[in-house]
Amino acid sequence: MFISFEGIDGSGKSTQAKRLAEALRAEGREVLLTREPGGSPGAEEIRRLLVEGTGERWSAETECLLFFAARRDHLERTIRPALAAGKTVITDRFSDSSRVYQGATRGDLRGMVDKLHDLSIGIEPDRSFVIEIDPAIGLARGKARGGTEDRFESLGLSFQQKLATGFRALAQEYPARVRLIDGSGSPEDVAARVRAAL
Repeated sequence: MFISFEGIDGSGKSTQAKRLAEALRAEGREVLLTREPGGSPGAEEIRRLLVEGTGERWSAETECLLFFAARRDHLERTIRPALAAGKTVITDRFSDSSRVYQGATRGDLRGMVDKLHDLSIGIEPDRSFVIEIDPAIGLARGKARGGTEDRFESLGLSFQQKLATGFRALAQEYPARVRLIDGSGSPEDVAARVRAAL
């Protein structure tokens, strides 16, 4: 299977992606856990351009192209080879993040995102989990992490609220693939909800 985790910054999706990978490995499955932007050497280089610096470092259009360049490299060098080898691939973000971040909140670029996806990616995960959390809590978590990867958190609460609305809309647009997961409670509680949805 190809599984993605999505959600606003600080939603806990990275924690849940890791937990699911560990649980599936404990059952004897071969699992590759990866992330976006990143997941391959070239994509990791592009990641630094995207997640560091000021919020308005790039135009929405330039940002979109950078994300798709990173995603294409990730797909070619990491995701497709792992799927071809029979592994379960779990990625922390995939094209749904571009549909929401660049397609709905950073600019009205959904048409551009969809065309780039069709031209350069062409596959969707089998299942996508959107971890839902109060945007104010997610933003506080993101800021508490510290470090240099805070470009999107720097865009503020209203941006995180728009993201949350955008991710909810994906579940209506792709009901066969996208599952909304309540991100409240302990990490164990959330992991149980993910497992039930899987």
